Amino acid sequence: MPTDTREGPDLREMYHASGPWIGQTLYVAAHLGLADLLGDEPMGVGEIAKATNSDEDALYRFCRALTALGMLAEHPGKSFTLQPSGKALEQDAADGFRDGVLLQSGAVFRAWADVLHTVRTGRPAFDKALGMNYFEFLAANPEEARVFNRAMGATMPAAVAALELYEFGDCGTVVDVGGGDGRLIASVLTRHPEMNGVLQDLPETVQQAEENLADVTDRCALVGASFFDTVATGGDVYILSRVLHDWDDENATKILRRVRASMPAHGRLILVESILRPAEGDLRSVLGDLLMLVVLGGRERTESEWTELLESSGFKIRRVWDDPGMATTRGHSVIEAVAQ
Repeated sequence: MPTDTREGPDLREMYHASGPWIGQTLYVAAHLGLADLLGDEPMGVGEIAKATNSDEDALYRFCRALTALGMLAEHPGKSFTLQPSGKALEQDAADGFRDGVLLQSGAVFRAWADVLHTVRTGRPAFDKALGMNYFEFLAANPEEARVFNRAMGATMPAAVAALELYEFGDCGTVVDVGGGDGRLIASVLTRHPEMNGVLQDLPETVQQAEENLADVTDRCALVGASFFDTVATGGDVYILSRVLHDWDDENATKILRRVRASMPAHGRLILVESILRPAEGDLRSVLGDLLMLVVLGGRERTESEWTELLESSGFKIRRVWDDPGMATTRGHSVIEAVAQ
């Protein structure tokens, strides 16, 4: 076979530019809330250490590194101010970057130390490192669960933008299965005032959706139940948004078959997911696939893999709305499927 002679990236440069020490340094800044503590007026490292319950010398050395990264600026007397780029780590930053850093650099980061367990067994390293699977861990650690929900909420605008590509037509009721805090179905119902909705997720999750559903509460029922046990009936369109990539094919098939059993004959299934394109240098999705594997045992999928998964679950793909170049959707695609 011919050898691919394309010049690849400089692996040494990539490693040093994205080594774990950089991510963990940003984790320190995020966890301590430095972006919210600091401003335009220099604050001495002693005062920062007192406010964050930190060792002064260690904190100074981390702040010095954050200065080299462009987040902070150092001033005489070992004092620091926040730089514009550092505002990305503010608690209320629009894109939720701080929560993403907290999520990926906390317990999830510990799983990567056991990554060879995943390579050799095919099982999530997270389970080995933490002694339980990721969703069990979230159930046992409410603060981590809150960070997870906030981080997932930050990705919601991309899913909303992707779903705006879809025409619901004469749909009367839409069911959002695994719909989290309700933002996605709220956006759908707001754009389609003639429709009703059902939000299904775990009981403790749907309880957090009331605020997001305030404007459509009269048109949206809440169902607190695992999609492995049951899926709400009565929908014309069923949505699974960024759900199936959390699961391996066996569990994803179980979820899809639950949906299929609850859907009427005329029903439609809408998946909002990434479509993996490794041949096109899709580094973000390829690395995202590893994240799913190491932490959850899930996977991102190619279009042919989505086709095979759906067909094995009683569906066939009718259409794919797919524009990976759209900045607002950030690689999210919409897959419409119907019953075979």
